[in-house]
Amino acid sequence: MQTFVRRLPSSWQWALYSSRSSKTPQCFVSCTGRRAASAAAAVAKSSPVEYEPPTYPTYQLTGKDVQRLNFQRNIGVSAHIDSGKTTLTERVLFYTGRIREIHEVRGRDAVGAKMDSMELEREKGITIQSAATFCDWEATLPVTNEKQKYAINIIDTPGHVDFTIEVERALRVLDGAILVLCAVSGVQSQTTTVDRQMRRYGVPRISFINKMDRPGANPWRVINQIRSKLKIAAAAVQVPIGVEDELKGVVDLVRWKAIYNEGEKGINVVESDDIPESVLDLAKAKRAELLEQLAEVDDEIGELLIMDETPTTAQLVAAIRRATVGLKFSPVFIGSAIKNTAVQPMLDGVCAYLANPAEVPVTAHDTTQPASAPPVPLVPASDAPLVGLAFKLEEGRFGQLTYMRVYQGTLKKSGIIYNARTGKKVKVPRLVRMHSNEMEDIESIGPGEICAIFGVECSSGDTFTDGSTSFSMTSMFVPEPVISLAINPEGKETPNFSRALNRFQKEDPTFRVHLDKESKETIISGMGELHLEIYVERMRREYNVACTTGKPRVAFRETITQRAEFNYTHKKQTGGAGQFARVIGNIEPMEYSEDLGRDVDFVNVVMGGNIPTNFIPAVEKGFYEALEKGSLSGNPITGCCFVLKDGAFHAVDSSELAFRNATIGAFREAYKNTKPVILEPIMTVEVVAPSEFQSAVIGGLNQRRGTIIDSEVRDEEFVCTAEVALNDMFGYSSQLRGATQGKGEFTMEYKNHMPVLPNVQKELEEAYRKTMPQAKK
Repeated sequence: MQTFVRRLPSSWQWALYSSRSSKTPQCFVSCTGRRAASAAAAVAKSSPVEYEPPTYPTYQLTGKDVQRLNFQRNIGVSAHIDSGKTTLTERVLFYTGRIREIHEVRGRDAVGAKMDSMELEREKGITIQSAATFCDWEATLPVTNEKQKYAINIIDTPGHVDFTIEVERALRVLDGAILVLCAVSGVQSQTTTVDRQMRRYGVPRISFINKMDRPGANPWRVINQIRSKLKIAAAAVQVPIGVEDELKGVVDLVRWKAIYNEGEKGINVVESDDIPESVLDLAKAKRAELLEQLAEVDDEIGELLIMDETPTTAQLVAAIRRATVGLKFSPVFIGSAIKNTAVQPMLDGVCAYLANPAEVPVTAHDTTQPASAPPVPLVPASDAPLVGLAFKLEEGRFGQLTYMRVYQGTLKKSGIIYNARTGKKVKVPRLVRMHSNEMEDIESIGPGEICAIFGVECSSGDTFTDGSTSFSMTSMFVPEPVISLAINPEGKETPNFSRALNRFQKEDPTFRVHLDKESKETIISGMGELHLEIYVERMRREYNVACTTGKPRVAFRETITQRAEFNYTHKKQTGGAGQFARVIGNIEPMEYSEDLGRDVDFVNVVMGGNIPTNFIPAVEKGFYEALEKGSLSGNPITGCCFVLKDGAFHAVDSSELAFRNATIGAFREAYKNTKPVILEPIMTVEVVAPSEFQSAVIGGLNQRRGTIIDSEVRDEEFVCTAEVALNDMFGYSSQLRGATQGKGEFTMEYKNHMPVLPNVQKELEEAYRKTMPQAKK
């Protein structure tokens, strides 16, 4: 059996570590995950005492901490496009007294919603950037009916998949979320994406079925979709009194009260013990359904139902909270934000059922320990050492504005903090709390809070400490870009062009910029056409740089389909020392590895010192350089493992450059024998249109080589889900508008990369060959 020694970059120290030195890897890993007997015996002899993780001081929450955290909530508002997130947040701010009057997203007064502070957002009527705010709410406690003041931090997020990083980084730092659903459309494509993001970060959620005033509103169908499509137990905790334009209020199934909104803009909440006769039977049936759903996820309620006992209000509230915080259940609230109905009871639900910062387990990694060391739990105690995560950057009028969530300890103005990634020491010149684009200066902020700091140079996802610990927190998941455009400034290039691109790159990890080596064009990459269009428009408005863009370019990839051996010698003799290097091994297909977090890998199994260890990094560097450009279409190569088995060197002529060039030559020679293919991004496309256009829409998708996955007909509209290559989706929005008289809409989300058709591969190869210099063809 062949034994492999896996050599990893120095930052990936996940081998066995000795207790004396945490820097020396002592692990021999075979391709199959088993050790060769000889290697295992050698390691056994030299193995020191097994690694023991260090102990850390524990910090207890003080009475003051517990009191503050119990009445603190950090929530996000997430949903599909046009479900009413920003409209709902506007009502929340109005009812909590943060704003004096309500402005609509596309209102006639042209003021726009508070959370849509960017001019482009107000023009287009969409949210582009997530916006943070805070408010205080006097919630009615469901058990005692007493009033209790809660402090709530809210982040309003975009719904478009193009701005998915905004949702990603908001959910990374939040303890709970409101999943808004449209009462007519129900669970849509971006709802599924948001659900996946919530699960990734373990964020409990309550659901709010909005737009109950719309014709065709059916909350019970939406609740069934939550259970079947999102795979989470859910039940209504309210029943609407009246539907569509007759919507008057809701019945609270937990407290068994009728709740109405009265007064100007529904500011007065009126509760009544008299349940209207028209909904009494429905309310009883839905309360029984609530108990049944809870019994499946909560043992206490299950036992009470088996014993034929009726749970008390206190037992019911405790069970809903337990199951929600435990990510097993989602209580569903019902209302209409635009008609100012049932928003306040939903806010009460946020306070009653969502987790406080002390209830969500948070861990960090000690950077002085190996990556395999167990994570260190953090405690939101104000006297513990500071640990905070910078999750969002913005270029403000006063320099860089860094949004931060404090997980442990206290952050003070003028205090000294350390960047865990760079080790740099910085002073906090200004500490603020954000209210959309407005700021409120503060002196200090405790654990569990969200704030912003000025003048601190860092990147998105950096951890800050007070210097007494070496903790680092995991950053957020960043999806890969799927579309590229060539961009050029109109007229003479000014410094503002590069200044704008640098700023947008720093703020948005999904926005990438690079210079094409052959065409010398600046290429921007992002999550979709709208994403890039918005940045081009922002460059014109904010930096006065008008730009022209080329045809959108799809992020094609190349991969290998079979194993190939190589035995390559690189020789070059010039005056003086020449170049000599020889590498022997193979390249083989590789699946995406969860452990490594990538689908390319370099494995070194050279035995006997045939290649000196100081040249191995050069071989690895050459391999990764060769992956940057495939020979079929000039696109990056993925899904490839390079195994270095043997080689040779010359005492004088061998150098790092020689081994790097030898590796690139060996890879390109072997690559031709692996039957390489070109991969293209496949998108999951969801089209919603009136039922009479069903055949036209499906025909249009078939024309674009789409595979129809699902088709569902609702009352007067239908939803079609298909998988279509991104390369075939350009211009689809105008075609859909034409085919559906402007009534159809679609969303798309990246799914995976798949091989292109043979004729497309031939075209791409021909096009690439024409761009190459004559000598290389």
